[in-house]
Amino acid sequence: MKRRRRASSGRPGGAMNLYVASAVGRGWTELAAFDRALVDVGAANFNLIRLSSVIPPGSSVIDVPRCPPLPEACWGDRLYVVYAEQRTSQPGAEVWAGVGWVHDPRTGGLFVEHEGCDESSVRRDITASLEELQASRGLDLGPPNVRVIGDRCTDLPCCALVLCAYSAERWSRRLDPTAGRPARLVDRDQDRRPASDDDIARAS
Repeated sequence: MKRRRRASSGRPGGAMNLYVASAVGRGWTELAAFDRALVDVGAANFNLIRLSSVIPPGSSVIDVPRCPPLPEACWGDRLYVVYAEQRTSQPGAEVWAGVGWVHDPRTGGLFVEHEGCDESSVRRDITASLEELQASRGLDLGPPNVRVIGDRCTDLPCCALVLCAYSAERWSRRLDPTAGRPARLVDRDQDRRPASDDDIARAS
């Protein structure tokens, strides 16, 4: 009889560095301003996948001016991120964004993200959310860490962004076996269904 393997409490693959960076971008549109902020934090050339803000055990959260290049990451890869962003095109309006976190390297931690029109409300919401998220889990991970950025819109639309980059992942590509065309994305669920008469006719 095979013995069951116990679930490991450690994280496979060793420690992960999570980089927190911030920027205010400006452009002719609010979207262009957001993109400019992504350029400035080093996350512009990826497809962003937003996470639900749980920090894995064994991770280090590192506050940086700009996210460093991730090993083996390529243009268009998936980038797993937590971020807060606030945009406006109204002259005189302010944009503020912030990310806060509590963290124990051994057990993990939590991120929260908030946006608003003034710095004090963003900081207040971050503190309140972190307190409540910990209380609902019976945790006390120490004082919060906070990264907040903001500015006032003048002539061009602007965007305040705080982003934490987890890791990048390439898209899964497989060669289509029924044609000599270049590799394309293949639906794995389609591979598992029984072959139909049409499938057999095309393959013959």
